[in-house]
Amino acid sequence: MTNNKVLPRWSRLDNAAKIFPSNTNRHDTKVFRFTCELEGFVDAAVLQSALDKTLEQFPFFQSIMKRGVFWYYLEETDIKPVVREECGQPCLPLYDADKRNLLFRVFYYNKRISAEIHHVLTDGTGALQFLRTLVYYYLLEQYNDEFQSTPVLDYDASWFQKRDDSFQKYYEKPLGTKVPRRKRAYHLNKEHLPDKCLAVTEGRMPLKTLLETARKMKMTITELLTALFIRAIHNEMSLREQKEPIVITVPVNLRNYFPSESARNFFTVINAGYDFSCQEDSIEAVAAHIRQVFKEELKEEKLKEQMNAWSALEHNMFIRLLPLFIKDVILQAASFFVRRKTTASFSNLGRITMPDEMKKYIKLFTAFTSPDILQACSCSFKDDYIISFASPFYGRDVERTFFRSLADMGIDVEITANKTETGIL
Repeated sequence: MTNNKVLPRWSRLDNAAKIFPSNTNRHDTKVFRFTCELEGFVDAAVLQSALDKTLEQFPFFQSIMKRGVFWYYLEETDIKPVVREECGQPCLPLYDADKRNLLFRVFYYNKRISAEIHHVLTDGTGALQFLRTLVYYYLLEQYNDEFQSTPVLDYDASWFQKRDDSFQKYYEKPLGTKVPRRKRAYHLNKEHLPDKCLAVTEGRMPLKTLLETARKMKMTITELLTALFIRAIHNEMSLREQKEPIVITVPVNLRNYFPSESARNFFTVINAGYDFSCQEDSIEAVAAHIRQVFKEELKEEKLKEQMNAWSALEHNMFIRLLPLFIKDVILQAASFFVRRKTTASFSNLGRITMPDEMKKYIKLFTAFTSPDILQACSCSFKDDYIISFASPFYGRDVERTFFRSLADMGIDVEITANKTETGIL
């Protein structure tokens, strides 16, 4: 149902978004891509019509980012997004301080619809809701005569709920909680690809088989894949490098713990680390440790502590009064120290749903980000589970080892990979 509310001329960035503008650069564009592959070829005119309808449901997406005296902010714009046929490398920059650019774009290519979105607008869950809505309106128009009744999408949040800054809503002043100190993490020692190049490797596997394998090990899918990711990275380490722990950051959707329908950022991260210099290298040992980490870190009280610690900086009067150019330096330094303590990242978006009447027109969904480290994103749709690795490095040895580990467990994996400007890696 279309909302007739008027979008404010400008809006503040949510708490999580505040760090992204200062750390957006040509090596790390802070852009992620969500793709839906259909069973039929995409009609550009119908997709444009669907995008226009989708923006009525997500009006704050039609904004540009500007610099203020103290913070970046979003400003309403009359720039109209135009769907284009895809060409070139994925996740190219969206934000340019010298240009008035929208912070998202929509592409099509053969049977694929892709939405690329800057992290300042939303997180993975919000981006997924945007793409689901876009695909919903596309299929509704393209196959309108084939539906006996109008399918219903299960995301009907109001305009206000979508725009809600849930960090502000659930913030409580922290009671002096100390953030635990972490060692410098192992970093993959690989040569970077040229600018604007990204190596993407995707594995498609049966969801049922993967789930059964995880259950046999008394793990969730996320825990199992995190453990395999750690062991695949360990395969790349020299004996000298094993004194440093491998640390995988795992984004956590806070909507699962605090009621929110926000289409903006509302997440935190947990750090799943493993130190092979003092812990066993068997899959059983890594799995047991990762299970315990997730059990401890995913407690609601602990997530709230972390969320409040993040938000406290925004509410600190001294920080608030610093001019933006000083905040930029502070946030860049903070991001640098976080990266020193991070090896890679893994995000599980979970099961993606669409109206039953529309499922036969959709083959699969995929997602990945533009990383400055090795990152993996996964999701499932119908009977398939897809995990996508995006890397700024030459070589795909970690990815190869990871998928071989799944194959050794009896899971059939169909692998596809992109070409970069330098050819197949």
